[in-house]
Amino acid sequence: MPRIQLLPDLLISQIAAGEVVERPASVLKELLENALDAGASAIQIALEEGGVKLIRIADDGCGIEKEQMALALTRHATSKIASLDDLERVGTMGFRGEALASIAAVARVTLTSRARGAAHAWRLGGELNEQSENAEPEPAALVSGTVVEMRDLYFNTPARRKFLKSEATEFAHCAEAVKRIALAFPQVAITLTHNGRNALTLPRADARRRAAAILGDEFLTDSRMVEVAAGPLSLTGFAALPAHARARADAQYCYVNGRFVRDKVLAHALREAYQDMLHGSRYPAYCLFLGIDPATVDVNVHPAKTEVRFRDSRAVHQFVYHAVHKALSVPLGGLATAVPSPAPAPARTPVPTATASPTASYAYPRQQTLHATEPTLGAYADFVAVARPVTAALAPPPLPETPAPAGTDAPLLGYALAQLHGVYILAQNATGLVLVDMHAAHERILYEKLKGALDARAVATQTLLIPAVFNTTALDVAATEEHRTALAELGFDISTAGPAQLAVRAVPALLAGGDPAALAKALIAELHEHGISQLMTARRNELLATMACHGAVRAHRQLSLPEMNALLRQMEATERADQCNHGRPTWVQLTMNELDRLFLRGR
Repeated sequence: MPRIQLLPDLLISQIAAGEVVERPASVLKELLENALDAGASAIQIALEEGGVKLIRIADDGCGIEKEQMALALTRHATSKIASLDDLERVGTMGFRGEALASIAAVARVTLTSRARGAAHAWRLGGELNEQSENAEPEPAALVSGTVVEMRDLYFNTPARRKFLKSEATEFAHCAEAVKRIALAFPQVAITLTHNGRNALTLPRADARRRAAAILGDEFLTDSRMVEVAAGPLSLTGFAALPAHARARADAQYCYVNGRFVRDKVLAHALREAYQDMLHGSRYPAYCLFLGIDPATVDVNVHPAKTEVRFRDSRAVHQFVYHAVHKALSVPLGGLATAVPSPAPAPARTPVPTATASPTASYAYPRQQTLHATEPTLGAYADFVAVARPVTAALAPPPLPETPAPAGTDAPLLGYALAQLHGVYILAQNATGLVLVDMHAAHERILYEKLKGALDARAVATQTLLIPAVFNTTALDVAATEEHRTALAELGFDISTAGPAQLAVRAVPALLAGGDPAALAKALIAELHEHGISQLMTARRNELLATMACHGAVRAHRQLSLPEMNALLRQMEATERADQCNHGRPTWVQLTMNELDRLFLRGR
């Protein structure tokens, strides 16, 4: 049997690099986190050949003292934690003390830094992985901060280099790493160049402007702002409406205490929050920041630090779900007061720790003031209640159906002017022209009312003056008779009219304007496909959506102006009225400026 022996330090670092340094983007992420922990307010990034040939990061942070430069490249050397208590309350981006040593084990690294108050800068470079802690830096020229250069990634491990992708692919990963960090730190100016060409310039900004610069103005236009704080938790950011959904999950940015993460608990909570609005294989877009007491979350799950573990994952799940669900459910009439102004990014102040390391430790003051609580749902009841939406009334209060007198505020959707081809309602509001898809809008209104009525077990029925009789199969007749009680709970009275005939004698009052036979046929089809137990539980909302679709006003139906205005007022009082049950928008706004541009007015 081979003898057990200690591995050389170089080999240990190269093994660690396999977890920390997956590709150039991994190196870039670690170096950016160091710059942020050093208190940088401006960071310049230069890449060559997708980051494989060169990654150079210059920051204006606190710098590294000469005596600690060699130590900075030693495994498990950090200023950010000194004890188990520090590890359990990590408030910095980096803390493991592995990154620089792992990078230096598989690339050529040069470190140049000037500590605040130092007469000049110092440089340490060459084959750093073979130097000891006693390596002597050389004098260098640098105004302030730190410059880290990584050249020739995997030059000494060619087998690893073969797994890298094309230059364009590696650069795309690097750019994405920069964007993820830039979204969380809008107060830090960041520039990115690739092969000498400018790729990204982000000046200091607030959270809204930074999100617009990275995700686009369209993302903000199609988003609802989230800003909920209670107890030890807070959630801020932007949740895009279904109209901005993607075919891939490439616009989902979720952060915990400023750190980008991919967490199953948070992902599931957000998916549930969108469940009643997004259908098919579309993925929602969002940029959300969860603040939590560092003592109640473990960020030391994986070397890449993109995975976390919550002490009370159920409470976090409920809080995030209700906060986002509530933001997406705000009725149109309440947007003016329900959407807060964006909060500025929290200022970072230095929080020095005990151990020696290349960078000082920085943390969010908000995180430092949070306190730990017992991991029970009872302890989180208050902030879950804050985020939970209030059930809307089934019938909105009566509102005026004619334009308000001059000088008064008009409703968000304005007042109807006409109907276009029996499909769209044209309305005028204070901003300009509103176009409404009347079927899609009515479908959402009916769907939300049906959900509320069924939850309250108060589905009103409308008896038909003349029963709607239709031909069907003996199997359908048998299924209807078997589940007649369950169908009655949904507001239907369907009975046998013959060996292969059914008669619809009553329908939900909310759907009285629809085709009774078509409603019954759709209901029976769902019953055959999914069974009554699934329809009344897991697939209940899908059934109600089908019913609402059949009961909504159809295209080419002529509406009077009072009817159109009544529909607009109901939209303003209905949750999630921005989109129909299939995730399509129900209305769009054309401002006067947009209309003027169409007709070249003012030119």
